[in-house]
Amino acid sequence: MRLLESGEMYLETILILSQKGGMVRSIDVGEYMGYSKPSVSRAVGLLKNGGFLTVEKDGGLVLTDEGRRVAEKIYERHTTLTDFLIRLGVDGDTAMEDACKIEHDISDASFSALKAHIKTLK
Repeated sequence: MRLLESGEMYLETILILSQKGGMVRSIDVGEYMGYSKPSVSRAVGLLKNGGFLTVEKDGGLVLTDEGRRVAEKIYERHTTLTDFLIRLGVDGDTAMEDACKIEHDISDASFSALKAHIKTLK
């Protein structure tokens, strides 16, 4: 199943919230992303059917191995791109917004090249 940008965003959000500790519920995802309960419910159903997450009996959302792989990939892109844009002089809020847009469209090859270039700058 090919994920759309919105699916990637949901997975990334679940990863971020799970790293903060505790159980991640649909309501937590909705509050974090600013989405309505029906929107989150629909997305969770699609991601569950796609094999990207499971829903525990108590309502907890848990990433599958594939869901975690995708979430970590997107999150790495987000943090790397944000950091890079800030180093270029872009203010933090703008850098985060732009990184969020770029992270879903940049190819693996271009992102790998960008990461390699960033390493030479450190």
